[in-house]
Amino acid sequence: MTKSFDAIHTTVREHYADIARSRDTSSECCEPSACSCSDSLYSADMLVNLPADVTGLSLGCGDPITLADLRPGDTVVDLGSGGRIDCFLAAKRVGAEGRIIGVDMTPEMIERARANAVKVGAGNVEFRVGQIEALPVQDATADAIISNCVINLSPDKPKVFREMFRALKSGGRVAVSDIVTSGPMPEALQNNLEAWSACVSGAIPAEEYAEGLRDAGFVDVQVKPKGSADTALSLIPVGTPFSALITARKPRSL
Repeated sequence: MTKSFDAIHTTVREHYADIARSRDTSSECCEPSACSCSDSLYSADMLVNLPADVTGLSLGCGDPITLADLRPGDTVVDLGSGGRIDCFLAAKRVGAEGRIIGVDMTPEMIERARANAVKVGAGNVEFRVGQIEALPVQDATADAIISNCVINLSPDKPKVFREMFRALKSGGRVAVSDIVTSGPMPEALQNNLEAWSACVSGAIPAEEYAEGLRDAGFVDVQVKPKGSADTALSLIPVGTPFSALITARKPRSL
């Protein structure tokens, strides 16, 4: 990859600022041809009592909320929260004694998210401006870290993984829905900034993603294609981007 980290951050931030300013609803993180995103990421019962302008701004590729097995009283950090639905769904799971911290580098998204929090009365949700490579949270803050189709947008994923590890409590867990690939992409595509914002160029091989989490200190790492439990990585054509469900855990001794 030859594009600078700053150039990637700027392009991605501008892309999602445009979405926050100009689009009322969206359920896709990327173009339909680019990955296996779906219009039906959440079950209908999860969306009860949430207004359309909250549920419409998903921009995700899966359901990390169910994957995370959130519990009452949990503190949850959402990486790249935007103005979308995941923080509010998580808030319902953790209850009034829990806490949700959404982190996003796009001020326009944060502004929209804060307005949505007021609209739905989510007093246990807060949003902070920051990059996921430098999370604005203290060490050992979170019981769980979630993210939905965002880490693929980072130009420095090892740093993101280290920040996740730092922010988690001992025994804390990771539940992420993200775009990965079955093998490396051509360098020309990796340097395509437009495709980067569309959740394509920044995707890395599933094996590399898992290894990055392990290198950061995580255990029990799993990266599985979204969908049928019988889907195997070996059946996906080489270089193809796809939606994956990713879980990991910080050892309890740390």
